[in-house]
Amino acid sequence: MTPTAKDNAENGTSESRGTSVIVNAVAVLRCFSVEEPLLGVTEIAQRVGMHKSSVSRILTTLEQEELVERDPDSRRFKLGLGLIAVAGPLLAELEERRVAYPLLRRLTELTTETSALMVWNGRESMCVEQIASPQQVKHTTPLGARYHDAMSASVQVFLAVEPEERVRALIIDGTISYAGVDEASMEAYLLRLQDAGARGYATNYGESSLDEVGVAAPVRDHRGNLVAAVLIPAPRFRVSPERLATLGEACARTAQQITTRLGGQDVTTSFR
Repeated sequence: MTPTAKDNAENGTSESRGTSVIVNAVAVLRCFSVEEPLLGVTEIAQRVGMHKSSVSRILTTLEQEELVERDPDSRRFKLGLGLIAVAGPLLAELEERRVAYPLLRRLTELTTETSALMVWNGRESMCVEQIASPQQVKHTTPLGARYHDAMSASVQVFLAVEPEERVRALIIDGTISYAGVDEASMEAYLLRLQDAGARGYATNYGESSLDEVGVAAPVRDHRGNLVAAVLIPAPRFRVSPERLATLGEACARTAQQITTRLGGQDVTTSFR
């Protein structure tokens, strides 16, 4: 082997190894969620399919960089404040978030329910802003919360503008969760997305979680692209079907106001 070929092979191996380490570190970070903010090494190792010693080394490095930290009581790991420093510049420059904030506050004041701004990463809906309900009993959508249930109102908004083949693929491969889906229920779901588009907002009446309802409406930019969704989650016990419609209409109006401020046109009649 010539020196050049040998160097290239060594560099390729080194680069591959480096890429693998990064992918594994990201996989570890993605194990943490709002529902499970504290995790031990064994739990993480089982989820990412790695040996505990490898996970432990990754966590040690992430802890040194303040991307994770140990809970003082349980000694389990949780996400660290260092992630805020990483995500902060992105959130600060996210125009949709800046424009939406005062309108979300007004929406929460009007409805007394939580309001949130969601964005789509191609496979799940993610919260980038939230105004919590002032009521004692409420449902919240914390920053960073991710949704991939087919019945989630915000997921429906984003899927409603995707090609039918793409929606089918996401559901069939499990990226979007839909328990017990078959051809009949798939067709019914595709019709549901069309109905949501025609109505101007999507609904979730206790279908992804028995005690929670949600409505969501699309936000577009000046090019007409769907860039975000306004979401209202609320406890099911105080939302009748009639009130769900009222919340949906309020959600759609706020989404349209954000769209207008972003230079977009009226999309209240349809977002398909």
